[in-house]
Amino acid sequence: MSNKLHVLSKLFCLSARRRLEWWPPFLLMRIKVIELTEDWNRVRIRLPLNRVSANAAGNMFGGFQASLADPVPALACLKKFPGYRVATKKLEIDFIRVGSSDLILKFDFDAEIEAAIAVELAEKGSATPCFQVNFIRDDGKICTRIKNTVAIRPKGYRSRHE
Repeated sequence: MSNKLHVLSKLFCLSARRRLEWWPPFLLMRIKVIELTEDWNRVRIRLPLNRVSANAAGNMFGGFQASLADPVPALACLKKFPGYRVATKKLEIDFIRVGSSDLILKFDFDAEIEAAIAVELAEKGSATPCFQVNFIRDDGKICTRIKNTVAIRPKGYRSRHE
């Protein structure tokens, strides 16, 4: 499977939107990238509610939301700060309302956060910023709020837990 992911990531003929939609876990989730700016400052992705993504009550399964929200800030940081090792460190999920419709993942990378990360990387060589990702229902209400903490480390970095 990792060979297929490597090949998919190297297909420059595909747009970043298509590569994201066709990444195997997201392909199975049937996501649709609505908006993805070249610099990853603004990301909007539709997560459809269907028989596979619905929980026993017929609402969006929280695991689908977590799976989609997990890599988005890390991918944005990787785009903005190439040459670093980037990974999600922690997700905090607040289910505010039931996901009773398709959901839109809403992620914005603020210029102030980008500048603060750049300063921290220059001073310390690593950064651990926290981002907010929201899932919005069709009625415009926030369904789920996710705090996503990303670890940005130098290439070759090994944590003491590895």
